[in-house]
Amino acid sequence: MQHAPSPTIALIAPIKCSEHRTVASYQRELERYRQTELQLREIITFHESLLRQKDDAIQTQALLSSESDHRLLNDQQMIVSLLSLQSQATANKREASQLAAAADRIVMIGQMHRRLRMLGTAQTVAFKQFLEDLCRDFSTMLSLGAHGGRDVIVEGVEIGVPIGTARPLGFIANELITNACKYGKGQITIRLEANPGERHALSISNDDPPLPEQFDQAVGKGMGMRIIHSFVERIGGELRIDRGDKNQGARFTVLFS
Repeated sequence: MQHAPSPTIALIAPIKCSEHRTVASYQRELERYRQTELQLREIITFHESLLRQKDDAIQTQALLSSESDHRLLNDQQMIVSLLSLQSQATANKREASQLAAAADRIVMIGQMHRRLRMLGTAQTVAFKQFLEDLCRDFSTMLSLGAHGGRDVIVEGVEIGVPIGTARPLGFIANELITNACKYGKGQITIRLEANPGERHALSISNDDPPLPEQFDQAVGKGMGMRIIHSFVERIGGELRIDRGDKNQGARFTVLFS
C-alpha cells in the first residue's frame, strides 16, 4: 500500500528582541503562527488517516486468518471422515488399522494447530502446559477409541520452548503417545526435564513388559517411527530408547536444545 508523502512544516524564524516592533510585524508573525497551526493540523490528519488504514489492514488480516482456519478445519474434518469410512469399508484388517491411524493423526495435528494458534504472536510455548492440554485431547480420543481406559499423565517442570521447536516437538510427542497406546497397555507417563546449559529431555514411557535387551531402534520402520526420526532431526535433537523405571516398559527420550 503506497502512502502520500507526509506534510512538512516550515520553521518560524524568531524575531530578535532588538527589532523595532510595529503592528505590521505583529500581524506577519501572527500569520506565520496561523500557517504553522494549519500545517500541524494537516500532519495530524495525515497520521490519523495512516492509523485508520493500518487498523483496517489488521482487521482484514484477522478476518482472512479466521476464515482460513475455518476452511482448514472443515477440510480436516472431511479428510478424517473419508479415512474413517474407508477404514470401515476395508476388509483387510491391516489396511483398516492404517487408515484409522491416519485419521487419528490428522485429528491430533488439527488439535495442535488450534492450540498453537491460540498463542497468537507469542515466541515461546509453556511446553508442560502444552503437553497437558495435548494429553487431555488424547485421553478424550482414547476413551472413544479402541484404547479406552488408558491413563496419560504429565510430570516434570515447565520449560519455555521456542515456537519453532515446540511445533515439531509436539508432533514427536503425539507419535510417541500413539505408539505407546498401540503397543502397550499400561499407564503412559510423559516427563519433561530441564537441564540448564545442556539439552532438555522429553520422555514418554509405559508400565508394560520391558523391551528386549538387544532392542535396536533402527528396526522401527513404521510410519510413526519415520515421522519421529524426521522431526527429531529437524530440531537437531537425539532419540534414545531404553527401558522405563524399575526396568519395566519402554521409554523413548528426545534430547533437545
